[in-house]
Amino acid sequence: MTDEIRDADGCEDFESLEESGLHDSAPENDSAPENDSAAEAKDLTDEEAPFEETDDGEPEIPEEDPAEQKLQEANDKYLRLFAEFDNFRKRTAKEKSETYQDAVAKTLLSLLPAVDSFELAMKAPCTDDAYRSGIEKIYNQMTDLLKKLGLEEIPALNEPFDPKVHNAIRQVEDENFGESTVCEVYQKGYRLGSRIVRCAMVSVAN
Repeated sequence: MTDEIRDADGCEDFESLEESGLHDSAPENDSAPENDSAAEAKDLTDEEAPFEETDDGEPEIPEEDPAEQKLQEANDKYLRLFAEFDNFRKRTAKEKSETYQDAVAKTLLSLLPAVDSFELAMKAPCTDDAYRSGIEKIYNQMTDLLKKLGLEEIPALNEPFDPKVHNAIRQVEDENFGESTVCEVYQKGYRLGSRIVRCAMVSVAN
């Protein structure tokens, strides 16, 4: 009776299940979380990758935005134009200043003979005080005007001879003056800033 009950309960079937290995299916369920973790790690790795790989295994660099390229080109063109305009402005200002100085220098040079004539007239003897006073006033007006325009007299008498500003037309022996010293001025010299308008015509001692 007991043997029949065991047979009825399926003991033989249990043994056949053991032999077939179907009862070992439970450990396979335990490995499922490991597969899920591996999948999540792979997803994180894919997200962290900065570039996608091409077929040959090299990272693929994303192409630059055409709008950004056009903006950069426009900015470079603007900077070049600005630099060219700034150079043009400085060059034009320099040329304008030089042209003005040339015009002033030429005008003053043409007026200097009149100044020389007034100086000779004041040195000449004159008995008419009114006439002499009038000559002096005109001379002072002219020299004041020349000074306002920037004209300056070049020092010459008793100065060491300088060929850059002095034009020596005579050399004399005179113990009262040092070597290569201007002892007499025949015609005054003038400068306009750093520009020599006219050299002084002088005589040099020793």
